[in-house]
Amino acid sequence: MNLWKAAAVCGMTEDMTIGQRVAFYRKRRGISQEILAGLTGRTADWLRKVEHNHISLDRLSVIRRLADALDVALGDLIGEPTLMDWPPESGQQTVPGLRVALLGHRQFLGPEAQLDEPVRLDELEREVANAWEGYQRSQYSWLTRWLPQLITSALAAAARYGLTTDDGLRAHRLLAVVYQLATGFLTKIGEADLALLSAIQGLRTAHASGNKLAIGSLYRSVAHALLSISEYEQALALTRAASEALQPGLGAASPEYLSMHGTLQLVGALAAARHGDRAEAMTFLAEAQRCAHRLGRDANYLWTAFGPTNVAIHRVAVAMELGDGQVAIDLGPRIDTTGLPTERRVRHAIETARAFARRNRVDSALDTLLDAERQAPDQIRYHKLSRILVRDILRRPRPPSRAIELATRMGVHRTGLADKP
Repeated sequence: MNLWKAAAVCGMTEDMTIGQRVAFYRKRRGISQEILAGLTGRTADWLRKVEHNHISLDRLSVIRRLADALDVALGDLIGEPTLMDWPPESGQQTVPGLRVALLGHRQFLGPEAQLDEPVRLDELEREVANAWEGYQRSQYSWLTRWLPQLITSALAAAARYGLTTDDGLRAHRLLAVVYQLATGFLTKIGEADLALLSAIQGLRTAHASGNKLAIGSLYRSVAHALLSISEYEQALALTRAASEALQPGLGAASPEYLSMHGTLQLVGALAAARHGDRAEAMTFLAEAQRCAHRLGRDANYLWTAFGPTNVAIHRVAVAMELGDGQVAIDLGPRIDTTGLPTERRVRHAIETARAFARRNRVDSALDTLLDAERQAPDQIRYHKLSRILVRDILRRPRPPSRAIELATRMGVHRTGLADKP
């Protein structure tokens, strides 16, 4: 399909629900409901209900199977936004600025980005910590403005110090950690391809630094990025291999190592759940639980927010991916997340709201989202899952007025899945 035809298709499907898009692409391919249902391991009756919006598609693994069978990209069915309104404090470049910074083309960022003075690594370390704190406080607008500059500074430091000195290895470790931060942020706002680019560059940089903690952390970032583009099998294979490689270090593991390894298991659990492997998802969760038990408390080593509570909230996320909505409702509201960073608390709230919505408890879903919005308006506004959830609520018969008001604040439009910049 050429670009003009692709643009025309995007325009035709802009105001469609996911079910309507499934029907559109199925008819375009010239296949029957019976054939498509068979290709995805479902019944024709189930597919008819999907296409007529009598069943809500909210499991990414199911949507991915449909996309594969229809030979379209996942985004063609979901219609995830890549352009959103950002407030003035975000600066003028936002995601395009991040793209330029990640490609390493500092000359395109303007004269102010040319770093003639040596980068002080102590100062860079403080800036990196400050950026991570902003991320965990869900300050997305602020982070969007400052992250490109931080990437540029870290790239300059790595280039200046090289790899033959302790300062050079330290600079590369810091650059890897910045890539890790960028990956997490880009994944959350739906910039999946850019997140994968950041993760791969980060893992390469971590290996150059020789720092095992950085390497393990970046394995997790790559797995997360693969999940965001629905490459569940690849994410699962990577997590298995990384876990095996890191296993020897668990004997006398430091709190940092336990946290790094434990969060890698949590990503593995999500990957297995999205791949439809319940048994392996439970195995990963059990290993994460053992790490959390050894750690003994909720902590935030390496900005992981790892501990027993993070394992518990991933049990909810895994239940949702496996289609166990009632299990998620039973567990989710009971978990006390007050000791975790804002980003973790609100991410769990989004998952709990999704569980309520799946069981048609729209008021409870909205209560949860609105409470989360008071804690972290940026995260609710820009996180791809909260945006998809609010669109789903708006498309239901007679959506509550507070859902419409929330959508207005988020810049989510009732007609269509594509946001206007």
